[in-house]
Amino acid sequence: MKLQPLHRMGVVALLTASFHANAAAPTGGTWDFVALLDGEPIGEHRFSVVASGDARKVTSDANFTVKFVGITAYRYRHHASEQWRGNCLKALDATTDDDGKAIQVRSKPEDDSLLVSTNAGKARALPGCVMSFAYWNPSIRSQTRLLNAQTGELEEVQIRRMGAGEIPVRGKMVAATRWRISGPPQPVDVWYSAQDEWIGLDSTVAGGRTLSYRIR
Repeated sequence: MKLQPLHRMGVVALLTASFHANAAAPTGGTWDFVALLDGEPIGEHRFSVVASGDARKVTSDANFTVKFVGITAYRYRHHASEQWRGNCLKALDATTDDDGKAIQVRSKPEDDSLLVSTNAGKARALPGCVMSFAYWNPSIRSQTRLLNAQTGELEEVQIRRMGAGEIPVRGKMVAATRWRISGPPQPVDVWYSAQDEWIGLDSTVAGGRTLSYRIR
């Protein structure tokens, strides 16, 4: 069973003109999400951002277990450590256990590029300012390419504002704006509060099931 959660999306950035497109990145904080599959908890994903001037250190830890009649059907573990300067990724060290498949992605600065390599032997230099799928940073909504921290691929993306709604946040319904990141295999809907804080996410995964993140 493949959930292919947040890093496998070839995701989207065709922005509707809006002041939100240039929203400032958070100076720091923690995003602690419960992960739900068709509304049932399957694990958690936690993001931490520590800032010093325009430098940021970001850590991401995901842990999912899907069971069927008491038997574990799927496990997913992901850990990433990222170094940022402003809105540009400067270094990445990510490891993933996708139901027994081990994946490693590394990146480091080299001249004016970001050199990305994987344990599969792939390596490429990405010129200019590169961003990963940093949902915590509203500035991703102005991007047309994002680095996939699980695969090491630079994905073509389009992102557009889909409208307003409400989602549960810490037991209360909160007004939010939904932005859709489109691209293979499935689109991702990312929710931001009125203060432009990332508070939720929804995506369709294998078997037509819904993977959701809700902040707690």
